Amino acid sequence: MIGKLFFTLTYWLGIPPWDTGVTPPEVYKFLEDNSPGKALDLGCGTGTNVINIAEHGWVAEGVDYVPRAVRTARRKARKNSLGDRVKFRVGNVLSPAAFKGDYDLILDIGCFHSFSGENINLYIENISSHLRSGGSFLLYVHLDESSRTGHGAIEDSLKKLGEKLKLVKRLDGEESSKPSAWLEFKKQ
Repeated sequence: MIGKLFFTLTYWLGIPPWDTGVTPPEVYKFLEDNSPGKALDLGCGTGTNVINIAEHGWVAEGVDYVPRAVRTARRKARKNSLGDRVKFRVGNVLSPAAFKGDYDLILDIGCFHSFSGENINLYIENISSHLRSGGSFLLYVHLDESSRTGHGAIEDSLKKLGEKLKLVKRLDGEESSKPSAWLEFKKQ
């Protein structure tokens, strides 16, 4: 799988440009406005967001398919003495095995916009099957408005998510001159 090779090599060569070590303000706002529960970060990388979620009282898990990123995340969590409130594992977010139970919050900053075709359906099924009733799915995506660049979520894929989960908030913006969006979905 070329995608996995790209991500694995990028982590071996150094810190990837997407691993900023900074939790976005949209995540902090969500944590301020919601009571702690059980959370899962898909494509967690080196664990920055999982650790911040756990520090806000949540039981937090992270899954990524790059073993080096997961090892780094585990080291960071041990350094922060988070104990049983945080766990990391190597896994593929397209597989139901990546999900361990049900979650009050599922976070995705950068996975969804990498998928197309049948992978979108697998991903959406995993999210909707493992998000508790009343739970939130926070999603940050690059948008592919032309449907031709090969990178970014297309509106049809976001509409498919809306068939399973209710869109409650959307904030469009730009990252490095590319259209992007923060979305919050709820499971009814």
